[in-house]
Amino acid sequence: MTSFRRQSGSRLQENGAAVVPGERPQTSRHATVRSRRLGSITARILTLNLLAFMLLVFGLFYVDEFGDGLVEAKIQSLKTEGEIIAGALGESALNQEPPGPVLDPATTRQLLRRLIEPTQERARVFDPAGALIADSRSLLEAGREVQFEILPPAADLSLIEETYEAANDLWRGVTGGPRLPPYVERGDQAAHDYQEVTRALAGEFGSDQRARNNGDVVLSVAIPIQSFKRVLGALMLTADTRDIDARVRDFRLAILQVSGVALAITVLLSLYLARTIATPVKRLAAAAERVRGMQGRVVEIPDFTDRADEIGELSGALRDMTSTLYKRLDAIETFAADVAHEIKNPLTSLRSAVEALDKARDESQRLQLLEIIRDDVGRIDRLLSDISDASRLDAELSRTQMAPVNLRRLLETIVEVHEATGEPGGVSVVLDIPNDGPFFVLGIEDRLGQVMRNVVDNARSFSPPHSAISLSLARVGNALRIACDDEGPGFPSQQMDRVFERFYTRRPDGEAFGKHSGLGLSISRQIIEAHHGKISATNRSGEDGTERGARVTIELPALNTPVDSS
Repeated sequence: MTSFRRQSGSRLQENGAAVVPGERPQTSRHATVRSRRLGSITARILTLNLLAFMLLVFGLFYVDEFGDGLVEAKIQSLKTEGEIIAGALGESALNQEPPGPVLDPATTRQLLRRLIEPTQERARVFDPAGALIADSRSLLEAGREVQFEILPPAADLSLIEETYEAANDLWRGVTGGPRLPPYVERGDQAAHDYQEVTRALAGEFGSDQRARNNGDVVLSVAIPIQSFKRVLGALMLTADTRDIDARVRDFRLAILQVSGVALAITVLLSLYLARTIATPVKRLAAAAERVRGMQGRVVEIPDFTDRADEIGELSGALRDMTSTLYKRLDAIETFAADVAHEIKNPLTSLRSAVEALDKARDESQRLQLLEIIRDDVGRIDRLLSDISDASRLDAELSRTQMAPVNLRRLLETIVEVHEATGEPGGVSVVLDIPNDGPFFVLGIEDRLGQVMRNVVDNARSFSPPHSAISLSLARVGNALRIACDDEGPGFPSQQMDRVFERFYTRRPDGEAFGKHSGLGLSISRQIIEAHHGKISATNRSGEDGTERGARVTIELPALNTPVDSS
């Protein structure tokens, strides 16, 4: 048991070190508060949840697998379309006059515009020599060649789409955009200007991607125009990626909108979660701080035990801990007052005897006063010994490792010691233990033996000569019950509840005063309760209703695990 005593200035002294309630180095307190702010639960929950969304947002601008897939699909679509157009030109735009079949420029231009018109893409045809003979974007008007360009529809973007486009342009400016060769279109185009056309004139399929000055990407494919395995020219189809960019934009915006809603919900739930965790913890910490500073005699710990989570368990544990602490402090104060009162009585008697010793006139009075002094000194010595044992009991019970204890063997040893030290014709002890054992409990054998000795000694002191004390051991459910019966006068019925109080004494008639401290049964109850058991006292009655003595009953949890009794 840790020893405390009150001093002036509301100081507490523990193990010799002075502690002033509420005092703490200011630098440590400020550092603790600053540390709590930097590492608060709310900030951590929000940071972790927002980090995942930030990674998602940046990933949308960095990962373009969806757009790359659309580009590949667009190239395949252009290839399929080009093969159809090239097959039609190879069948319907030929000039069969010698020196052999060749593409007729006029027929090729007319047929090419009809075939490409529904797609709104650009198609060009190059002859085997690499010269451009047809362009779907060229018209002959009044003997002059005019090129036209299909303009995209007027942009009607929402605020969110405009914000996205601005952010996308900024991202491209930071990252440099895709690393593509520039798209350059000379006035006198030739096949060697486009490497895919060169491959098509060699009889192979070719494709490429280029970037305009404004950042738009141009996709191009080239397909050979053949007749009976003979390459008559090359068809080049080009298309921009504005439709792909729009789909990627819509896809990203949809994800961002969903992410925004999810982000708002996550932030609200994070704040709610942090509030349900951080606020109760702060209240518990503030209450614990008040307990530490002894602000008030009793500090009420917030009750969150109705929560079925760790916060509820923590609240219950703190409430139980502070309740035990206050009970211990109350017990210490009461114990100190009781000790002072019990020691004051023999000290008063001792002082009176010492003062009267100088005034004694004859030797018999002096001898009588010296005997009183010796009795008072012995009483003080017994009190201090029992008080020292009681004060060390809590610490010993908390430090000592419990082990299986054989109650049968323990009671047999108590009886053997009593028979060996008892006086002839005195009080005998009868042991009654059934043979349906074993009888094991988990505990501290020395302390349980102390309880049995205290109970037997107390019963023997009240038993008349030539009487018997009955010790019995039995199993009752999951507990082992020990009963000690004597044939003495029993306990006063009006003071039955005080039998186990500290310093309570009621001795038999004729016994010298001060031979007992009144701590034996109190210490016994403390030991039994530390073993999760209970001890009680009652009076036994005969068949005629008359009292036949006292009974002290002890119940301890049985150890059901098999134990080697050898």
